[in-house]
Amino acid sequence: MTPCNKLIAQARGLAPVLLKRAATVQLDWDVRQKSRFDTTDSTGRHLGVFLPRGTVVRGGDVLVAQDGALVRVLAAPQPVLVITHCNAHGSAFDLTRAAYHLGNRHVPIELNPDHLKIEPDHVLADMLRAMHLIVREGLEAFEPEAGAYGGHGASHGHAHDDHTTHHHTTHDHGPAPVARGLGPIYG
Repeated sequence: MTPCNKLIAQARGLAPVLLKRAATVQLDWDVRQKSRFDTTDSTGRHLGVFLPRGTVVRGGDVLVAQDGALVRVLAAPQPVLVITHCNAHGSAFDLTRAAYHLGNRHVPIELNPDHLKIEPDHVLADMLRAMHLIVREGLEAFEPEAGAYGGHGASHGHAHDDHTTHHHTTHDHGPAPVARGLGPIYG
């Protein structure tokens, strides 16, 4: 097994010719949100990935093997629900409203200008259809939003200067923010 313990977010700084030659690995969202996993790249090499805890791997990232080899990460197609608004009876605001309700339920969600994506869930699909949205099943790459509190955005959350620990199973986000002394924004 070849260990990989370094990640280059979105291949920043790497020459295109290096990326073209690099092996690839297709990973679904369930695997990419883990910091430790085993996989096999496109050359058949078995990789043991050991990244800092809390690291989220995104499609377009590059894993660096202990021997210096580069491995491009591709977001694997997986079952998803694709949510769009009904052009005849709805508006783009319907998607905003749906994103709000899904966010309230802490559902991982991929936001796009004309559609949303979530992992399959028949209860949520029924809720969205009741909101007059179109919900279809698909087999597509899934790249959910990192979240304001998760710290896993463009920096992938590799460091937390405030030494806080983020647990995916708790929902305590601390005190509500205050806007210029006007009181809590949300409660």
